[in-house]
Amino acid sequence: MKTFLFRSMIGIFFGAFIAVMTVNGVVYFGEQEVLDGNLFIKNSFGSIFCGWLFSVSPLYFEIRSLSLPVQTVLHFGTVMILYFILALGIGWIPLDGQSILLFMGISLVIYTIMWICFYLYFKNVSKKLNDDLQCMN
Repeated sequence: MKTFLFRSMIGIFFGAFIAVMTVNGVVYFGEQEVLDGNLFIKNSFGSIFCGWLFSVSPLYFEIRSLSLPVQTVLHFGTVMILYFILALGIGWIPLDGQSILLFMGISLVIYTIMWICFYLYFKNVSKKLNDDLQCMN
């Protein structure tokens, strides 16, 4: 529970930071002098929720009683379903078939690439730890 709360706070703060930096970028680089307050609030809360979601959902990978494929399916399903609902609700994804299919395809490719990168990274870390343990004997 302590880990969940800590990650929740980190995710919320990171999401808020991303929202503020995005708005600053739009104002500074886009020379946007006036912002729509309702749109800012809606997008900020969306960014905060995303920060929370993406920082808490990896906790599936810490449940040792689940196999890696089950952890991956649960994580992927949770992230995709909740993010998809959020993105449609806020308007980040237009509500038409082509946009939804494009979102699904891009998301699947990005998730797969990131999963492989994390897998290889942690496999390398465990190999180094095992090698260090062998040297201690």
